[in-house]
Amino acid sequence: MYFKQIVHDDLGCASYVIGSSVTAQCAVVDPRWEIEPYLEIAVQQGFRITHIIETHNHADHVSGHGRLARATGAQIDIYEEAGVDYLHHPLKDNETIDLGDVRLHVVHTPGHRPEHIALAVEDASRGGEPWMVLTGDSLFVGDVARPDLAIDGKEGAARLYHSLHERLLRLPEYVEVYPGHVSGSLCGRVTSSVNSTTVGYEKRFNEALRRSERDAFIRFMNENLPERPPNMAKIVEANRGPLLMKLTLPSYLGADTVARQKTDGAVMLDVRSPDAFLSEHIPGSIHVALTGKQFGTRVGFIVPVDVPLMLITEDEAQAQKAADALQVVAYDSVIGYSTVASWKAAGNPVASTDTISPQSLYDQLSEAEALNVLDVREPSEWAEGHIEGAAFVPYRELPARLSEVPAGRVAVICDAGHRSVIAASLLERAGLTEVSNVDQGMSGWRKAGLPEVSGARHRVESVIERISMA
Repeated sequence: MYFKQIVHDDLGCASYVIGSSVTAQCAVVDPRWEIEPYLEIAVQQGFRITHIIETHNHADHVSGHGRLARATGAQIDIYEEAGVDYLHHPLKDNETIDLGDVRLHVVHTPGHRPEHIALAVEDASRGGEPWMVLTGDSLFVGDVARPDLAIDGKEGAARLYHSLHERLLRLPEYVEVYPGHVSGSLCGRVTSSVNSTTVGYEKRFNEALRRSERDAFIRFMNENLPERPPNMAKIVEANRGPLLMKLTLPSYLGADTVARQKTDGAVMLDVRSPDAFLSEHIPGSIHVALTGKQFGTRVGFIVPVDVPLMLITEDEAQAQKAADALQVVAYDSVIGYSTVASWKAAGNPVASTDTISPQSLYDQLSEAEALNVLDVREPSEWAEGHIEGAAFVPYRELPARLSEVPAGRVAVICDAGHRSVIAASLLERAGLTEVSNVDQGMSGWRKAGLPEVSGARHRVESVIERISMA
């Protein structure tokens, strides 16, 4: 048996290639939008891709099943309750996908979504028992799937409880678990950087599975759920079909076109590095750095999904990379790209954002100057420690909570600097003129040995309550 896990670092999604050297057939499970890795593996291993298997209709990334099917002619397999609008083979519970000496057994595991399945993998050349199980978005490393994306959270958790305790946890404890998501996904609360586990280890140490009573499990699974990005519904519909096969190819936009489109309501998304944006940017642009993790997730929280987008990039190569990353999260309205250099060359003004060091911030606060601190991290980070007197609004909630931002001079802080620059761009776009970014964020504050207070305030608790009820 050939087995390969492929992780999409930006979104925390894991896909798999499973093949048989006997029949030279392989299956791709939960393919990401960029299909090149699967094609390269097939060529290198001498495989023919015969099956493209989806564990469910994904809500956090657009699948590459359409592109992969067109490139290979492979059959797309998805559970019969998926309600998809494309040619496929409808899988049934307990069905076996036969690749020769490698067999994939379908295990219906609703909870995260009604059509969700897991795949118990058997290598007949070694034995007749499952060697591993691909759990999709049901069982993760140290976590289980969130239950509220497709149906009511309590109903989803009840179904998930049955899927876990009556199906997956009845597999032998030695069976290896390979999930559909690792750290960085919003489909669970996964924080571990480990990408696999075993049934036995999770039975012993998974916090959710420790709630062995059904009602306790349901309550636990509906506590403090991460907020859902507004683009999730569009991603699900894109994955239901018809099949998507085309790549977005952004064209260059001159400064006059950028100005005209800006006036007509198009959004400028600056994907350059935080330092480049702070140094100079086109006024009114929103910043989300393409580098690092969670680009697509962060865009999903703060940029409307159906508005025309203009990318502000360093060059054409970066524009293409950004367009591809946006298409993965269902942003298909990119009308082109431009650069700050071309905007300046046409005689247009640029803006910059001040940077303040943690020590300078502390000194100004100590001198009682009229400077306000806005912390844009997550509630758990805030509760662990924050600057006394700071206002707290997570960056992803800023578009809806701008009225809560203190008036006057505002210093924006996160953990290291990426989210605070996002937030600064949103504040400037809303018309605030005295915004500073705190260099190195709370990491720099702590490194400098500056004081902080810990513990959640009522304001944090209200945010958590609102997220859990979403």
